[in-house]
Amino acid sequence: MRYMRVNDPSELPPLRQEEQAEGAEVTVSRIIEAVRRDGDDALRAFSAFDFPALNGMNFDRLYDEALRGAPARAIEVPRADIDAALDGLDEDFKRVLKRARDNIAAFHEHQKRGGFVCDKIDAGMVMGQRVIPLDRAAIYVPGGTAPYPSTVLMNAVPAKIAGVGELYMATPPGPDGLPSADILAAAALAGVDRVFAVGGAQAVAAFAYGTRSVPKADKITGPGNIYVQTAKRMVYGRIDIDIIAGPSDILIIADNTANPEYIAADLLSQAEHDTLSQSVLVTVSETLAERVRIEIKAQLAQLPRREIAARALAGGSAIIITDTLEHAAEISNRIAPEHLELCIEEPFALLSAIKHAGSVFLGHYTPEALGDYMAGPNHTLPTEGSARFFSPLSVDDFCKKSSFIYCRQDAFRALADDAAAVARSEGFEAHARSVTVRLTKEGGI
Repeated sequence: MRYMRVNDPSELPPLRQEEQAEGAEVTVSRIIEAVRRDGDDALRAFSAFDFPALNGMNFDRLYDEALRGAPARAIEVPRADIDAALDGLDEDFKRVLKRARDNIAAFHEHQKRGGFVCDKIDAGMVMGQRVIPLDRAAIYVPGGTAPYPSTVLMNAVPAKIAGVGELYMATPPGPDGLPSADILAAAALAGVDRVFAVGGAQAVAAFAYGTRSVPKADKITGPGNIYVQTAKRMVYGRIDIDIIAGPSDILIIADNTANPEYIAADLLSQAEHDTLSQSVLVTVSETLAERVRIEIKAQLAQLPRREIAARALAGGSAIIITDTLEHAAEISNRIAPEHLELCIEEPFALLSAIKHAGSVFLGHYTPEALGDYMAGPNHTLPTEGSARFFSPLSVDDFCKKSSFIYCRQDAFRALADDAAAVARSEGFEAHARSVTVRLTKEGGI
């Protein structure tokens, strides 16, 4: 990890690593076009390849070979297999998932909002806004290096609370053609209606355009690698998306009351995600900084994913010494972390200084992992500094809004001339006449 002293946030050097995937956009565009053209056949063919293998001039040849050799497997997971996964789940783990689901639901219930009516009786007008759940939403759950049942719950529970008509899920199949049993069990617990054993950019394309087996959705949410995120960006507009998520990150603000063992463990919890993950400690204590550095080295040696974590720590991660907690908050706001831990004596006193963070974890006993899995707030968060303008996934993401207006004749008469004047100022005579015709029409008002 880099080690630096910073007080002025403007002097903070760039920390983030750029995610590189040569040819990703070209490859993904070809995958999307193939799914549009060949539907289910394309989904089966792509299941045999890693995306990087499809880069370059051999794409068409590899794809043609895959089409010819693709096994005729079912794309939709039978309901019986989903239910069997839940029935076969270890009872203790089932209890844990149910508790997590209930906590997530309890938090997100508070996000539900109704419409409103602005009743201007004296002006003869009624206007308002309706909040309407989406008809069809889809969630994507990665299944590459590990299964993520928590991702199922974090995406599906708010969708169900919003009242989505039909909720779909796509996740990569295993060698037997079925997704992870833990993911299927979580889908059953969260109320997912249909599950499809499809991964990667092709899953995003399937939900955007629809195939014989996969229905078209109105929105897709959920994390994924650079190919999944590139696909989401490319189909946006045809289908809504949540955010373009990058590698995970954490920033910890700590004072001399923090436990270096806890801090090191929390920094490593994000570093083990991905080689491009970012772990940053900002502290007012040089003694703590040095003890954390030593502790990271000791704990890293014990991790099963230590090679991934070590590369993340050597890349965009850092230990930053600053003079005051106020400076620490300014540095944090500059970085706009996905996860922010305030491991200080009085965390609530600093909270008001925090403007940009996906989720904030306060105190010495609120590790980020608690929020990832059990606490209740959503763990689908803005990454790569986008907490400056994006928010965590919520019930709002699965709703849309529609306004309405009613105008009585006398209210129309009071506004008509002004509306026509604005229309003509913009060069829209037909707009103006749609108003004035109601003033001049024989027998009108």
